Amino acid sequence: MLAAVTSMSDKANRAAGVPRKGEAIDHAWTPLAKQPLPAGRPRTWYISHNRRLKAMRLAIALLDSGSFSPDQATNEKIRETAEVVGVHWPSDATCRMVRRLMSAQR
Repeated sequence: MLAAVTSMSDKANRAAGVPRKGEAIDHAWTPLAKQPLPAGRPRTWYISHNRRLKAMRLAIALLDSGSFSPDQATNEKIRETAEVVGVHWPSDATCRMVRRLMSAQR
């Protein structure tokens, strides 16, 4: 049964253009297909979930642009990056979350 579930997600990822391990990437990056959020959760869960997604997008964009430490990521720089990436203006709480994600131990 587990193999069936993995193959379904594998089919969805293959359709979205995700290469298998070891495959060369010969095409432009395309985002994965979005899935609907689960219904029946409190509104605060959806707000925090979307805030985490936005913070992850911004942290990745900052890392790609060369800002590798939280000290380099000021609120202004995070908000400028948000304009470039095309996400709405982040709040102070989201900017703090971006800095926390950048300082996380890996």
